[in-house]
Amino acid sequence: MRIKPFRGIRPPKELAKQVSSRPYDVLSSDEARREAEGNPMSLYHIIKPEINFEPGTDEHDERVYPCAAEQFKLFKEKGWLVQDETEKYYVYAQSIPDGHPLAINGKGRTQYGLVVAAWVDDYMQGRIKKHELTRRDKEDDRMRHVRVNNANIEPVFFAYPHRSDLDAIIARVVSGVPEYDFVSDLDGFRHTLWVINDAATIATITRIVGDIPAMYIADGHHRSAAAARVCQELKERYQKSEVRSQTPEYEFFLAVCFPDNQLYVMDYNRVVRDLNGMTKEEFLHRLEENFVVEDKGTEIYRPEALHTFALYLGKHWYKLTAKPGTYTDDPIGVLDVTVSSNLILDKLLGIKDLRSDKRIDFVGGIRGLQALQDRVDSGEMAMALALYPVTMQQIINIADSGQIMPPKTTWFEPKLRSGLVIHELV
Repeated sequence: MRIKPFRGIRPPKELAKQVSSRPYDVLSSDEARREAEGNPMSLYHIIKPEINFEPGTDEHDERVYPCAAEQFKLFKEKGWLVQDETEKYYVYAQSIPDGHPLAINGKGRTQYGLVVAAWVDDYMQGRIKKHELTRRDKEDDRMRHVRVNNANIEPVFFAYPHRSDLDAIIARVVSGVPEYDFVSDLDGFRHTLWVINDAATIATITRIVGDIPAMYIADGHHRSAAAARVCQELKERYQKSEVRSQTPEYEFFLAVCFPDNQLYVMDYNRVVRDLNGMTKEEFLHRLEENFVVEDKGTEIYRPEALHTFALYLGKHWYKLTAKPGTYTDDPIGVLDVTVSSNLILDKLLGIKDLRSDKRIDFVGGIRGLQALQDRVDSGEMAMALALYPVTMQQIINIADSGQIMPPKTTWFEPKLRSGLVIHELV
């Protein structure tokens, strides 16, 4: 893997909390507008620039992209974003405190990511591995955003096979005084960032990561694809006129790399609007062809292991256990999302394309199983299906095999905070 340090564009220490934001794709325009209200320094003005126009403005309105560039320029002029004078790496820690709803058995955790400029060619050659398909319209949107700003405003989330030598360097870095350290008022997550200035440490990190055979995109497939497309455009524009002694900055994009043993994948669940013409009793009976069905009553039931599912239907929760022979041992066939897609959503409910069918919606695990129950009880949806989460190793196995996961399979939390470090292309 090839990475490099870069001259990050980032907020002054005292403004980091005000400037930083959630990623552009985890909230609606209305939610971004509310979160940014009264805060002209919010990064939403750049990554969700439709909020600078009248409510209801489409996020793909032709006025939106130039506005993003104007806001980015304004932030730099105001001193809300300032570029480092020399190339650096950064360490970014995300912490879930003890007792937080997302704490595992009440115990908090911290994951430490290395902020780098990753080489586009590693993505093009498959050394940065993906496990999801991308949609061209979403690629186009992010491509326009990168192009108009000449910058990767938001990072891609990478995972890598953990290494003790890199762990030791990061541990030494984080024993020092951080540049940023704040807790989000919205979700209670703590965000901490350290700057790596030492030339010897930077060189050692570059060498160690160079020995890592692959990185895995955990979140940010569209941002990665958009970065690669913008790179190709700029190559075609500049190559004839350039005399290059080194690889230009636009051949790199912003990423935060976490060791795989620190990451936790959450469930990604489904809600469906109707039962495809069946009654509740008919649907439950049909399920018994491939599942052992147990009525768990009115208390919320959470899947306990691989190949168990939680169904909410008619004010009751049911445990579904896939029968032997309904799944295989290959990286895709073993996934519960594959089992449920094939044997429930497709076979029984007639939902064949999860990306386009309007009868289905998806709910990230961070919202909890109560959110599933509420959407069914409201009458908006007829049923909900909760899945046991995939593991990081399953994601790596699928990426290594060159296969693609079914849509809406993984949900990582915490999400990367945007605006702590930005990478400029030219």
